[in-house]
Amino acid sequence: MFKIVKKSIEWGRETLTLETGKIARQADSTVIATYGETSVLAAVVFAKESKPGQDFFPLTVNYQEKYYAAGKIPGGFFKREARPTEKETLTSRLIDRPIRPLFVEGFKNEVQVTCTVLSHDLENDPDVIAMIAASAALTLSGAPFLGPIGCARVGFVNGNYILNPLIEDMDNLRQNPDQKLDLVVAGTKDAVMMVESEAYELSESEMLGAVKFGHNKMQPVIDMIVGMAEDCAKEPFEFIPADTKDLDKAVKKSGEKAMRAAFGITDKLLRQKAIAETIEKIKDSLTEDQLADDHLGSAIKKLEANVVRGDIIKTGKRIDGRDLETVRPIVSETSLLPRTHGSALFTRGETQGLVVTTLGTGDDEQIIDALHGSSRSNFLLHYNFPPYSVGECGRNAGPGRREIGHGKLAWRALQAVLPAATDFPYTIRLVSEITESNGSSSMATVCGSSLSMMDAGVPLKSAVAGVAMGLILQGKDYAVLTDILGDEDHLGDMDFKVAGTQTGITSLQMDIKITGITPNIMEKALDQAKEGRIHILNEMNKSLSGTADFSIHAPRIETMNIAADKIREVIGSGGKVIREIVEVSGAKVDINDEGIIKIASPNGESITKAREMISAIVEEPEVGVIYTGKVVKLMDFGAFVNFFGKRDGLVHVSQIAPERVNHPKDVLKEGQEVKVKLLEIDNRGKVRLSMKVVNQESGDEITPTD
Repeated sequence: MFKIVKKSIEWGRETLTLETGKIARQADSTVIATYGETSVLAAVVFAKESKPGQDFFPLTVNYQEKYYAAGKIPGGFFKREARPTEKETLTSRLIDRPIRPLFVEGFKNEVQVTCTVLSHDLENDPDVIAMIAASAALTLSGAPFLGPIGCARVGFVNGNYILNPLIEDMDNLRQNPDQKLDLVVAGTKDAVMMVESEAYELSESEMLGAVKFGHNKMQPVIDMIVGMAEDCAKEPFEFIPADTKDLDKAVKKSGEKAMRAAFGITDKLLRQKAIAETIEKIKDSLTEDQLADDHLGSAIKKLEANVVRGDIIKTGKRIDGRDLETVRPIVSETSLLPRTHGSALFTRGETQGLVVTTLGTGDDEQIIDALHGSSRSNFLLHYNFPPYSVGECGRNAGPGRREIGHGKLAWRALQAVLPAATDFPYTIRLVSEITESNGSSSMATVCGSSLSMMDAGVPLKSAVAGVAMGLILQGKDYAVLTDILGDEDHLGDMDFKVAGTQTGITSLQMDIKITGITPNIMEKALDQAKEGRIHILNEMNKSLSGTADFSIHAPRIETMNIAADKIREVIGSGGKVIREIVEVSGAKVDINDEGIIKIASPNGESITKAREMISAIVEEPEVGVIYTGKVVKLMDFGAFVNFFGKRDGLVHVSQIAPERVNHPKDVLKEGQEVKVKLLEIDNRGKVRLSMKVVNQESGDEITPTD
């Protein structure tokens, strides 16, 4: 009944297995990839005809995690998987980016790739496995796909690269001082197609070494997919690209000169207006048949690309008049908004980001419910891209894949320089509002976020800047561009984003629109990006004037550690004690299982009061120390004084004053504040105090005189 084909190889720590022919046989192709005990099903379906007038490639990649894969039931009221999580969205983008450029040029039939996590061993991240499954399924489907691709995750520990490290080693690099890198690389047999990473200030050579290591280690995977295709791949789909030579020639003849003039305008909006007018002139010169051709849009875009790319290769001069390595003018400002905890406006050319920092307490941490377990994050970064940033009208919906992806890239770039939670016990939320955009708004977010956090008083280890690199490749000639414009991104061959400090790289993301680039080009791009990054950091430093003070509107947080066996006493039965501390002091108190207590309040007196109340519970009084207490009860033989938390002690009548006292009530009254010295705590816990050895006005100990 089933025609099963299965291939396996030993790859890193585990066995990688690909299987097809048993599940979801009505799709064009399905492959189950298994690594360890993590399994992902990839199903591919593609339309056999394109829609009339289709002028873009409609590829959709959906990665979805099922809670049953880890033996869990979803949380929430409905108890079922709902909208995609951030992890699912980011992984969908991760798979899409390297496979999209490998479809035959001109193919515009709808393609859908669905990757479903069926089993999760809580050790091996399903994202790399899903990409391998998708690559295999596309290769077997018969679609005009120029793969396969391979994929690998790379770690970096003590100078050594690690293939496919465990989830627990990579889940939070800030908690793992030995692990310095989380890098995912994908590519074909001959070239790298995509890189995504976060790092702890690695050098350019170390990052390039990681990419080369990952590309080398994925080769057995590519060979396995090729071997599988030889056994069971479907017949190639018959796709004949349309002959558009005559249309291309007509568009070029009627519009090349005007298009070159339009791209010579440096102002973005004026340039867009001139390009639109040129397109209308081109259309006016065409025949009715040419105007009705579905490939007209592609022909016009091809003309735009040839004009921009050709001029850059020939002259080294770009759209806005810059050379290949110059960064656009930069203006940085901080402390723009009076009521926020920190703010910065970063402008680079016609790209601008307004970034706002808000500091919160432990209650503001994000709870992340993932297949491999729940966790909390005290660093949040949200990126928004409103339509007005590019001068357009549009619908303001929730964050899409682009917003989530760009925000995560900036998050990765900044996490390496954040202070330890024990040193800075705040939840940090950054919001980047892109107010203008003409290339690399994600890198503007990195720069603006660094400035905004410094303005808020966050003790970053170093400032971080980012720059986007581009590539124009024509035959053997190529040009690497620093700080690309939007048009250079759309019409170029590479979007290569590098972020880091003066010391090294903290994040790297590369997307290729061609069939890959060589290590030499990547090395050139990294070296050129370093020069651009250092320049941007120097410009950012001009807007900073020393360490910023905390906003008066931000909460103050102090931490204290107590013994684990004292936690129950601080919380009290049913939380009674800690509620009393909060009510009396006015501060917010948070305590974790390790005995770390965070006390938060805009009012310093509230923090001090809460700290004193907690100390009174967890600390033990010391013999010989002078305390301030209150008289709680008078007896014939002395006075009981509450001197340490709820601890009372006896001041014998002989210890009340230097002179003889007949009865304590002759000198003291209940509720009176006195200063006492702790003389002794006997084996039965009874406490002896003395007033006569303490100056009741100054609180100083009275030294006996001979």
